[in-house]
Amino acid sequence: MRTPTLCDLGSRRYDVTHRALVMGILNRTPDSFYDKGANFALDAFYAKAEQLVADGADLLDVGGVKAGPGEEVTEEQELDRVVGPVAELVKRFDVPISVDTWRASVAEACYAVGAAVGNDISGFGDPRYLEVAAAAGASVVATHIRLKPRVADPNPVYDDVVADVARFLTERAERALAAGIPAERIIVDAGLDLGKTAAQSLELLRHSDVLADLGFPLLLSASNKTFLGVTFDLELTERREASLAACALGIARGCRILRVHDVAGTVKVRDELQQITEAA
Repeated sequence: MRTPTLCDLGSRRYDVTHRALVMGILNRTPDSFYDKGANFALDAFYAKAEQLVADGADLLDVGGVKAGPGEEVTEEQELDRVVGPVAELVKRFDVPISVDTWRASVAEACYAVGAAVGNDISGFGDPRYLEVAAAAGASVVATHIRLKPRVADPNPVYDDVVADVARFLTERAERALAAGIPAERIIVDAGLDLGKTAAQSLELLRHSDVLADLGFPLLLSASNKTFLGVTFDLELTERREASLAACALGIARGCRILRVHDVAGTVKVRDELQQITEAA
């Protein structure tokens, strides 16, 4: 397995040979699938950020539009939701800030105020996305999605879900390289639940080693997701242990960035697995 050993986020370089990075989720949306808008108000948003950093988050991921179907959010609304908060987080906390957006304009505005990562679930659907990231020296996350964000995809079909996702991510990573973004700044994500059935998402999680072998840091975003609820018959509020188990399996199979709601619990799992792998 060719699990990458280095990951660059802004001015920071991380050795991820044995230690995965924990990315804390910060939703600036009134309709998030998980927190239902609990952190939309700025006071609550900053308090949540402080908690995530205190719990050990290595980086924070700020999103202003949820991935699934919902009320339209304009470019202006998304800019208003995330740019100011990203600037404030950069001032308050000594951790890299990621912006969860598929709009190049929003990513560019966030890079201008200090964001280090563009987390794009569209697979670089915006033709300017890689251009603005390269110009800013930012890292990017290439995520597999079958259709596009905010579009329901209830019956996805693949010839071979692992092979198909691997081909997609390889092509997107090659685009990023061609745009001038170095390999250490290119992160790939299987996009669990994004145009996948529960069984397909579980299959991708089990075969994370195949995606880690592509040669780029692999991000796992499994926290509280639908595939865990379906697989284990769990309501949204009952998925904590399943999420931690998914992270443990992901780390063992090569995932090196874990995008999660439960930072404190994930840090404990990560640290214990780090000790085991270093001892081995």
